[in-house]
Amino acid sequence: MSVAHTDAAVKPSLTLKRRLNAPAEKVYAAWTDPQKIAKWFGPDAGPVTKADTDLRVGGRYTIAFQTENGDKHQVGGTYREIVPNQKLVFTWAWHTTPERESLVTITVKPDGAGSILTLQHEMFVDEAARDGHKRGWTGTLDKLEKLFA
Repeated sequence: MSVAHTDAAVKPSLTLKRRLNAPAEKVYAAWTDPQKIAKWFGPDAGPVTKADTDLRVGGRYTIAFQTENGDKHQVGGTYREIVPNQKLVFTWAWHTTPERESLVTITVKPDGAGSILTLQHEMFVDEAARDGHKRGWTGTLDKLEKLFA
């Protein structure tokens, strides 16, 4: 009897959902317009210092931000799939660890006068990376929710 060890190949992932008080078009624009990204991105009240997007499949994005404690971070990647006002799929890699590329999928679905945002982040190198990103994304989505409050 042989047992397949497929679980060893499964990388950690996380999924977060939020209901936002904004239509899908506005939520989508918050993820794709650099001027809008600068208003909310990052895990705490620290500022976004750079936001560039080349919104096309194969186009790249870069976001740099500073946390309240003064740490500077920069992330970037490539857009893999774009469905206006509905879905964005992009790679994700920190400037300091470009070899640790993961994948983010953002879906936005209308919900009455608002929308439901689902963020799925897959292919983490390990559970510690997933857990750190869960904290970061939770703070980031808190700020996005406040943007539309």
